Amino acid sequence: MEMFKGQARLPDFAIPRRYDIKLKPDLSACSFAGALVVELDVVRETKFLILNAVELVVDDSSVVFKVSNYDKEIRPKEIVLVEDDEILIMGFAELLPLGRGALAIDFEGTLNDKMRGFYRSSYEYNGEKRNMAVTQFEAADARRCFPCWDEPAFKATFQITLQVPSQLVALSNMPVVQEEINGHLKTVTFQESPIMSTYLVAVVIGLLDYVEAFTPEGTRVRVYCQVGKARLGNFALDVAVRTLDLYKVYFSLPYTLPKLDMVAIPDFALGAMENYGLVTYRETALLYDDQNSAAANKQRIAIVVAHELAHQWFGNLVTMEWWTHLWLNEGFATWVSYLAADHLFPDWKVWTQFLDQTAEGLRLDGLAESHPIEVEVNHAREIDEIFDAISYRKGAAVIRMLQNYLGPESFQRSLASYIKKFASSNAKTEDLWAVLEKESGEPVKMIMSSWTKQKGYPVVYVKLKDTKLEFEQSQFLSSGLDGDGEWIVPITLCCGSYTSRKSFLLQKKIDNLDMVDLVSSSDEASLQEKGNQGNRQGGNPSLQWIKLNIDQTGFYRVQYDDELAARLRFAVEAGCLSATDRFGILDDSFALCMAGKQTLSSLLFLMNAYREETDYTVLSCLIEATGRVAKVAADALPELSNHVVQFFINLLQVSAEKLGWESRGNESHLDAMLRGELLIALSEFGHDMTQTEAVRRFKAFLDDRNTSLLPPDTRKAAYVAVMRTVSHADRSGYESLLRVYRETDLSMEKVRVLSSLAHSPEPEIVLEVLNFFLTPEVRSQDIFHGLYGISAEGREVAWKWLKDNWDHISKTWSGLLLARFVSSIVSPFSSDEKADEAEEFFSSRTNPAMVRTLKQSIERVRIKAKWVQCIRNEKGIAEVVKELAHRKY
Repeated sequence: MEMFKGQARLPDFAIPRRYDIKLKPDLSACSFAGALVVELDVVRETKFLILNAVELVVDDSSVVFKVSNYDKEIRPKEIVLVEDDEILIMGFAELLPLGRGALAIDFEGTLNDKMRGFYRSSYEYNGEKRNMAVTQFEAADARRCFPCWDEPAFKATFQITLQVPSQLVALSNMPVVQEEINGHLKTVTFQESPIMSTYLVAVVIGLLDYVEAFTPEGTRVRVYCQVGKARLGNFALDVAVRTLDLYKVYFSLPYTLPKLDMVAIPDFALGAMENYGLVTYRETALLYDDQNSAAANKQRIAIVVAHELAHQWFGNLVTMEWWTHLWLNEGFATWVSYLAADHLFPDWKVWTQFLDQTAEGLRLDGLAESHPIEVEVNHAREIDEIFDAISYRKGAAVIRMLQNYLGPESFQRSLASYIKKFASSNAKTEDLWAVLEKESGEPVKMIMSSWTKQKGYPVVYVKLKDTKLEFEQSQFLSSGLDGDGEWIVPITLCCGSYTSRKSFLLQKKIDNLDMVDLVSSSDEASLQEKGNQGNRQGGNPSLQWIKLNIDQTGFYRVQYDDELAARLRFAVEAGCLSATDRFGILDDSFALCMAGKQTLSSLLFLMNAYREETDYTVLSCLIEATGRVAKVAADALPELSNHVVQFFINLLQVSAEKLGWESRGNESHLDAMLRGELLIALSEFGHDMTQTEAVRRFKAFLDDRNTSLLPPDTRKAAYVAVMRTVSHADRSGYESLLRVYRETDLSMEKVRVLSSLAHSPEPEIVLEVLNFFLTPEVRSQDIFHGLYGISAEGREVAWKWLKDNWDHISKTWSGLLLARFVSSIVSPFSSDEKADEAEEFFSSRTNPAMVRTLKQSIERVRIKAKWVQCIRNEKGIAEVVKELAHRKY
């Protein structure tokens, strides 16, 4: 049996066709018993059957292979469970007959507290703590519930039967076909599922309530949640019904199952899981409360629901062949979720907000420790690490780039053909490219292979020489080094006006374009009018601006020569550019500054051009940039830190004063989200007026939780302000926030408090907060909201806390959740000394699920250390910072 150990994939001696699974959970003892009969085809001569199993106790005496068509049973002579490889090996004394057979196995397992496999989640009912049983199988955890061929290509049908307490609700992928009550237990049998992968099988057992509706096609849709919270499911229910109807048209195929259930789970590791017909969610991603949910909560629910329902086609019906192609699931679901949200809520301008997704992808992919979209996965333990911004956000961004290149009609037609061709089957990236190429007539595979098979992306350097634009591409790295990648880049550009545009494929390292035919003077007058405002870096404002990557549909950065950059800055001030292009210019400039490709002075002057900005997404980008620059400037130029902060306060105050603390009648969804972000930023920067007003409103909120003085959209800003003003002498604000946390039963409110507590400037209080995070009062899933809010002053104490508690943390959390401890606490530093410390500490404490995250976190620290040095060496930066901080308008 040694020959089968250490293999990445299961051998294909046998192919499962149908699983008959019976499960009997004991919610008090947190255990379960199971019986499995799997019909399979033996397709090659073998004396072995190898499938996946881990953390299960198999009853060896129950294991038997039954040969179809005649009465013969073959029992294995040896059964070995290899925990390291998560496989169950059965060796037989004779060759198994080719053809159909059935394998029977009885087993037992534990309802674990790791939020993976078959696990327990807790909730309160009438003041009493209860358990529910929940499954979370993606990526490779079905094997923790029942022995199976736990790889996406081994599709089969599933017949599931559950024996549960009679008062509880039992759910699975399909509708109930039979329910028999026998005393305090009931046996629930579900309709056999269509063919699907093991990671999509799902079971939920608990005391639940629901709301329901029906699609125009007659499909029943329900939102399940804890008893007493059913009304909070109405918004997600409405989104789901409308989204299913939209996807039916977009994919030219109706939803294929007879029902769709969506369940809010109190303990849930990630955001949501697309189980076929039984989608599970973290409560904050599904439940919406008019009185306590912010506009951002509402938007997140809509996009997450649309994302999971997209998977019912892209992932569930058509499934990736192996985890190398995970991006086919996640990238497409992310992209399509914005398509749906834009259709349902056009005033949210989600395609402008989609640039946040692109920016996150660009940030991660600018690291040397990034990975290709199509990444080799050698073992199940490595899969968790690719559920990241590359698979989701870069994946979605390159899809948007391709759709823009092919055109929306051609792209939609091709997707419908792809789904029809591969329905109920598995597909690889090349299969999608082949269909798109056939339908569009464009060289899709040639173009896209450069984006999916190599990591990174290009920065396109552009300069104007006489009447020609000269282009040169090289791989962008946030470290400032040049990589050796080369791409086929869909270039779009406009000159002076969006009516004057050009597109072409940059297929080599260097190319040029004659600009004579593109010259347009439509915006020249407005540029001349603004031309004398703030020209601190030379350049002629009366000349036309040139913008590459129109609307940021391409996954690349652009660096302009000084003259072209100056013109774009004037175009921003003059209001000549779209919100998407204003976002792109700022995001690219920030990244180039971090990489040492342009000065901090030039970035600050550009940021100043956004003083009159009104668009939510652009201002959100500006807010994030101010926060990141302020932190690195504090390390690089501590003596100038106050001036930097004052400049940013002045910059953001303009918009904050327009919005104020109070919402206006018929206020837009985007203004509501923006108000909260602006006030949080000003609170973090220590703006006296904001903090004073925040504390006043918070005190009113403590006296009356229904007060209109602190609605959900501004609540976190007040909480952050409270923690920024807490001191040793006055801890009352901190204690009051803990009281808010303990008194609410709403997940969204608990998360809001947790994400604010570690903002304290007092290291001792930060340490107290971190220790609170490890108590039973905080659900394991929620601690990360707090870790990502650790103040700059709390970095050192957080790092020591992580090291002191690592043994406990690494035993309690695993996979992606464990990796988040590393990224949240290591990444904020900006010195090589801290990078060295992290490398040394983790040299003997890593596991496969966090190796990549650790390397990326350490690389981020070294990149910022280099940036700190660049800023210290920059001539004239002190004068620029002081001048901008005290400039009058």
